[in-house]
Amino acid sequence: MEALGDRLKLMVKTVRRECHRVLQSERTTIHGADGMLMVLQLAIAEVNKQHGREFKVALSDVLMAWKHLLLGKLHLPPPNSARLENYDLILEAYESFLKRSNTVDLVDILFMYKQLRIVDSDPEEPVSPTQLFELLSGNMEVSELPDSSVPSTPSSKDRPCSSQMKMAVRRVFCSYLNLLVNTKNDMALALTLDVPSRTLGRQAFTDIKHAAHNSNTSLFLAVTSFVRAIQLGGKGYAPAESDPLRKHVKGLSDFVQFLDNLEEILGEIPDPSACGTRLVTAIRAVLVKGRSSGDELYAAAEETTKELKERICQIHQIQKQAANGSGTGISPARPKAYAVNHATAYGGRDTVKVLMTLLDEEALTPPCQNKADLLSEEQPVLSGAEGTCVLMLFRSPEVSTGSSPEPLKNRVQSRLDLLKPKARDRVIRSQFACTYKDEELPLNRVLEFPSTSQIPTCVHPAPKLKTTPAVEEECSSGVESTATAKPTSECPNKEQSGRQQGAALEPRSGNAQSRGAGPGNRKKTGIQVQSKGSKRKQVDSDQHGESENQPPEKKRPTSVSVKMPVAGMAAVIKWLLSSENSTRVKRAEWTEIMVSSMFSSTDCDWSCLT
Repeated sequence: MEALGDRLKLMVKTVRRECHRVLQSERTTIHGADGMLMVLQLAIAEVNKQHGREFKVALSDVLMAWKHLLLGKLHLPPPNSARLENYDLILEAYESFLKRSNTVDLVDILFMYKQLRIVDSDPEEPVSPTQLFELLSGNMEVSELPDSSVPSTPSSKDRPCSSQMKMAVRRVFCSYLNLLVNTKNDMALALTLDVPSRTLGRQAFTDIKHAAHNSNTSLFLAVTSFVRAIQLGGKGYAPAESDPLRKHVKGLSDFVQFLDNLEEILGEIPDPSACGTRLVTAIRAVLVKGRSSGDELYAAAEETTKELKERICQIHQIQKQAANGSGTGISPARPKAYAVNHATAYGGRDTVKVLMTLLDEEALTPPCQNKADLLSEEQPVLSGAEGTCVLMLFRSPEVSTGSSPEPLKNRVQSRLDLLKPKARDRVIRSQFACTYKDEELPLNRVLEFPSTSQIPTCVHPAPKLKTTPAVEEECSSGVESTATAKPTSECPNKEQSGRQQGAALEPRSGNAQSRGAGPGNRKKTGIQVQSKGSKRKQVDSDQHGESENQPPEKKRPTSVSVKMPVAGMAAVIKWLLSSENSTRVKRAEWTEIMVSSMFSSTDCDWSCLT
């Protein structure tokens, strides 16, 4: 009886030869046990997010769902443990991810082989469902398959590396090769997007994922379409300035440029052994760039490169011998001899078949014994500041609507900081301080100004007397002269101002107006102007006589009988009260002057002050 490893290879080889009968594409890749576990973890996290929970999943839930998934797909008796909640949705999300990525798992390969095998020539099944379950569960060792362990060479003894680092580096190598074969593999793109570091973290991957979802394409096609539009498109075809991917143009361009270099190597070198060696060497060069020879990543990359080169050469020799013996190739879709682009279409095709065989053998390797090393978020750091964890990449950086991941202590402290009153800086206000809106009035302003209930209101205002502009001017000039007089002649000035105000209120005829404009009046006006000028000089001299250290005081206002609207007068009072540059005494004097002038008016409606 053949060994289990050889029978597994025969099963996969048969499916590859007849892939056009069971698969949608001849470049469909296969997920091994580790790949199936990672896809299942993403499916469970996606279902949790759909039901309002975090995009997270416990390791115990993944292992429980893993056992139910294998037994259910292999049609074996279910386990005794209960299934997870929403298991049907998890299974649907798992199958949807495989179909979207143009991939299948080993259980699908088994059932495809059952459909393709001929009963007469192959009466026995190469692998039973029970054997495949034991292999995927990690309970059976397959020694015939190529192991990922490193041979004991002198270089590896000098630079030892951990098994987790070696497994992560080998996964990155195979993911780059997988993208050359199957560009729809979203898992391969997630593992290689920011390795080496291209400043494409979780936010960049989330933007790519949204762009691919909106255009209903794969992640790799969304990236290449955006970069090609930037490089080759004109103003009308280029992406919009608001496109989220524009923030990651440099990193995405570097990623696409490196894959273009790999495609160029694949198409230019016809020999599969030499081409595969060049591909693996190019991947190693970008991984170890800028690292010392004593680095753990450097040692793991060197060992993986040596193993893959040897295995690619062996696979090429085996395929060459099989082609010479049978005279037919593996792939049925060969270009016609009369095709114009015969050399271009044929270039790299043999290398692709070698790479597909290499990836199929990687899928048949035994699973990782420590599932925590494979599924935990603490992965080896290959680039940047943190490891490449697939679950963290597919998780959106925005905080979900469920329970907050922030600790309770931090949330309470942030709430207290919001409720704490903030200190208000004292600012110097300008002369237009009446335009500012104060949140609350100071106590001195509340006490100085009476309430609105104490202000008298004129319910029935007296009719306004019509006066001519000349009379108003004469009245105002008379009032100014009384205000600028000396204190010794205060009483005569009061009587004179009273007579002038009484004359101003009496109606005059046209002859009286003409008499008021005579030479006597002109002479009187000149005397008033001279008295006003002398008063101004006296005030200036008083100010200069004060101490030089004290700032000059403002001029005292003179009582001017100028009629203005009550609303404007109220605004002036508010400005006087709100001005912080003047002292309390000055505010009281201004208030007394303005209130007295308003009380002397007979055409005011005091209700507007309320």
